[in-house]
Amino acid sequence: MLMTNFLKNRRSVREFKNKKVDVKVLEKIDEYLKELENQEGSRSILFNIYKNGEDIYRSLKGIGGYSGVMIESPHYIGIELVNNEERVAIYSSYYMEKLITKLNDLGIATCWISLMDVDDNKKKDILGSTIGQTNYLLAIGYPKPKNPFINEAFSERLGIEEIVFNEEIEKPMDIEELEAMGLSDLFYYVRFAPSAYNKQPWRFLVERDKVTLLLAYSKEEDLNLADAGIIMYYFEALASSIGINSKWELINGVHKTKECHYKYIGEFNL
Repeated sequence: MLMTNFLKNRRSVREFKNKKVDVKVLEKIDEYLKELENQEGSRSILFNIYKNGEDIYRSLKGIGGYSGVMIESPHYIGIELVNNEERVAIYSSYYMEKLITKLNDLGIATCWISLMDVDDNKKKDILGSTIGQTNYLLAIGYPKPKNPFINEAFSERLGIEEIVFNEEIEKPMDIEELEAMGLSDLFYYVRFAPSAYNKQPWRFLVERDKVTLLLAYSKEEDLNLADAGIIMYYFEALASSIGINSKWELINGVHKTKECHYKYIGEFNL
């Protein structure tokens, strides 16, 4: 599937069939998890597949889940962070979304599940002994058929002019300038990337030869670095489809205004 179509149609599935994933498909998934660990390279991000979905669901019901609701599925995949470096937190979600893209190709539906509010000792009891921290699971399985008479909820998206800045933070980018640079479609479709609670915190500072990624947040909010990794993955994939094969280079810094804080995440050369 084209990445543009995948992003526009990407949905988290909250209801799975009570049917285990085919053994051969699980083997393919297991192989791909090892590939992702090798691609990451530092052994700071590890994937664990849990085939005992019933036990995991029963143990996490009421304490973990998607927007506070535990999702029942036949299997789960955990992403384990060996240390608490920002780079590891960012790239954990980058590789999780890369995994979701692969699972979609295999006909497997997914849903992110947060374990941020689950006690560490409780997590170890449920998931077994691990060397790192598991803050997220991915529910995987075959989706239940949709009711054709029920309209799915649609999440509104911010406009390009709200997320793209022209050489200065908070200076809106003219769409015609993006079109002249050949970037208008990229920014149109990248808006459909998922984010925690659909906050869409990503902001892009566009200059002549590079794009800088920032995350917008208020002083009352906690910064969610998972949103950075997600948008980085989809931005790279969309850029590659139009012949731009750069990779993000992580940077540091914070820019503060009266209304908003902006966390510098990375630079992408055009």
